[in-house]
Amino acid sequence: MFQAKMSSTPATGHDSGCSPAGNVVQRSKSFSVKPPVKELCASCQKTVYPMERLVADKHIFHNSCFCCKHCSAKLSLGSYAALHGEFYCKPHFQQLFKSKGNYDEGFGRRPHKELWAHKEDEAPGSTAH
Repeated sequence: MFQAKMSSTPATGHDSGCSPAGNVVQRSKSFSVKPPVKELCASCQKTVYPMERLVADKHIFHNSCFCCKHCSAKLSLGSYAALHGEFYCKPHFQQLFKSKGNYDEGFGRRPHKELWAHKEDEAPGSTAH
């Protein structure tokens, strides 16, 4: 049925019947046999495998290692807040870093407390003469 044509060129150390001497198979340069780069958990510094991989603010974690710095509660991508590379649950982030106080004070204005104290002194029913 099928007959292979044998080349009449002399053998050069390999089976010349498989491919003609002018046809050399080259591998693609984009294909490499290098092993994938191991990703390390930002918390425990152990290898993170794809099934347990979680990325938050360009840091890679195990699902179980992604915890609040303050209370160690397990975090999810929807329940964390980050500050300077540290991760917190939202309640502790607000408790620890929420701005407190009167915004008028510190901007060169008189504090509201002084305005209220002045109005209390001028109350119509007072007899402080």
